[in-house]
Amino acid sequence: MIHDENPFADAVDQRDPIRRFRGRLAAPVTIVTAGSAPDPTGLTVSSLNVVEGDPGVAQIVVGPTSDLWDVSKASGAFVIHVLEKDDRHLAEVFAGLRPSPGGVFAGLELTSTQYGPVIDRLANRAYCRFLDRYELGYSGIVTGEIADVEASSLTDPLVYFRGSYRSLG
Repeated sequence: MIHDENPFADAVDQRDPIRRFRGRLAAPVTIVTAGSAPDPTGLTVSSLNVVEGDPGVAQIVVGPTSDLWDVSKASGAFVIHVLEKDDRHLAEVFAGLRPSPGGVFAGLELTSTQYGPVIDRLANRAYCRFLDRYELGYSGIVTGEIADVEASSLTDPLVYFRGSYRSLG
C-alpha cells in the first residue's frame, strides 16, 4: 500500500518540540567524508556551523554511533562537500535512504587526500583537521580546523527543510 504520509511518524502531539523547531530551519546539505581506502566513510550532514577566524573552524553534528564519528578522529581529518540541487540522489545515498550496491562511493570519481576522499564532481568543499569531538544531547559534535577551501560558482544549493531535500530555485 502506498501512503500519502509517513506511516512510521509519531502523532503530532507526541513529537519532540525541539526537533519540530529544528525542522523549521532551512539547512545546507553536505556530504562529509573521512578515512582512506579500503574503508573510507561518508555521511550526509545538514547540521553544521562554519566559524570565520584565523584559523576558521567547522563543527558538524553527527551521531556518535556513525562511522564518521570514529573515522574522523582516527584519521585526524575530514572533508565537507556542499551539494547542489541536482545532488539529491547522492544525499539520499550517503544518508542511507537509498541503496547503493557496492557502497556509498560506488561509481563516484574520487581523489584521495590527506583529509579524506574528495568527491570530484562536488566543487565546493572545505578540508578540515580534526580538533575534537564530544557528545551533546542525542548527537555529537565533531570540530575541525579549516585548513583549505575550494569554492566555485553555486547558485542553487540543496537544502533540507521540514524533513525533505529542496532547491532554493
